[in-house]
Amino acid sequence: MVPRSGLAAVSEALLAMNRRLEVREVLQTIVASARDLLDAEYAALGVPDDHGGFAQFVVAGVSDAEWKAIGPLPRQHGVLAAMLHEGPQRLADVRDDPRFEGWPSAHPELADFLGMPITGDDEVLGALFLANKRCAKPAGTCGFTEADEELLGLLAQHAAIALSNARLYERSRELTITGERSRIAHELHDAVSQKLFSLRLTAQAASALVDRDPARAKGELHQVAALAAEAADELRAAVVELRPAALDDDGLIPTLRTQVQVLDRAHAARVTFTPAGVRALPAAQEEAVLRVAQEALHNALRHSGARRVEVSLTRRGPGAVLRVTDDGTGFDPRAVRRAGRHLGLVSMRDRAGGIGGSLTVQSEPGKGTTIELEVPGG
Repeated sequence: MVPRSGLAAVSEALLAMNRRLEVREVLQTIVASARDLLDAEYAALGVPDDHGGFAQFVVAGVSDAEWKAIGPLPRQHGVLAAMLHEGPQRLADVRDDPRFEGWPSAHPELADFLGMPITGDDEVLGALFLANKRCAKPAGTCGFTEADEELLGLLAQHAAIALSNARLYERSRELTITGERSRIAHELHDAVSQKLFSLRLTAQAASALVDRDPARAKGELHQVAALAAEAADELRAAVVELRPAALDDDGLIPTLRTQVQVLDRAHAARVTFTPAGVRALPAAQEEAVLRVAQEALHNALRHSGARRVEVSLTRRGPGAVLRVTDDGTGFDPRAVRRAGRHLGLVSMRDRAGGIGGSLTVQSEPGKGTTIELEVPGG
C-alpha cells in the first residue's frame, strides 16, 4: 500500500498528468512524476511503434547534450521487449540479466531497474521504467522494493487514462484542422475562384473593346480593378471565417444583383436576377445562398454553353428559395457522380446541409439545368 504520507504526492502527480492535453507533455509529466515519487536517478518512457522500435521516447535525469550523444532511439529488445510482452520487470541489477544486450558508450550506467508497461483497452501504450534508486547508503543504490512496484503500477494505470485522453484530444484537433482546411477550400472555391473567373471575363471584354470602343474598354478596366479588390476581400474573409464582405456592406439581394450584372456584361449569355418578397435571412443562410448562386452561375457560364441564365430568389414561408436556371446543354447527374466529376455539386450540397436546407438538381442532356436551394429561414 502507498503510505499515507505519500498520498498527497501521488495525488499531485495524478492531477499533473491529467492537466496536460498534448501527448508529448503527458509523456514527460508521467516520467518526471515517476522519477520523483520513487526517488530514482533515471526514468524513461517509450511509446512502441509497429516496426520493432519506439515512435516516441522521453527521459528524465539525462541532459539534452547527453541524450543527443547516446544516439538513435532504442529498439524493442532485451528487457524493454520483456516489459512490453511479459509485464513488470524488477531487477537488482539489469546488467546481470541474461536478456541484457548492452547500451551505447554514452549511455549512463544503470544498475537496479524497475519497468512497468502502460496498458489500456488491451493495448500496450508505453513502457515506463526507472533505474538507480537513490538512498543515503554509502554503497550507492538501494534497489526497488515491492512497494515501489505497486506504486509504479498505480501510476501506470492513471498514465494510461491520461495518455488515452491526450491521444483523443490530438485526434480531435486533427479532425478540427481537417474540417477547417475543408471549409477554407470551399470558401476559396466558392468565392475567390468565382470572382477571379468574372475578373478574367471582364478583362477579356476590355481587351476586345480597346480598339473599337476605348471609352467602354476603360469602363471595363475599372470593373477589373473593382473585381480584384473584391477578390482580395473575399480571400481575407475566407481565411478569418467572416461572411463575404459584400454581404455585410450591402445585404444579400444587392450583392446577388451586382454579381449577376457583372457576369451579364462579361459573358455572351444573358444573365438576369429576379428577387420577390424575400426578407432578411440569418447570416449563415445568406452566405449559403450567395455561395450556391455563385457556384451554379459558374457552372452554367463555364460548362453549359447557355444563352440565357435566370436567377431568382423568392420568399417561401419564413425562408426563401434560390433558383438558377440555364438553357444550356444539361447533363445526367447520375453519370456525373459515377464519373467522379461533381461540377461543384458536393460543395453546394454541403452548403445546403450546413444550414438545414435542401438542394435539388434537375438536368437532362440537351434540356438545360435548374439548381434549387431551399432555406428554412430563422
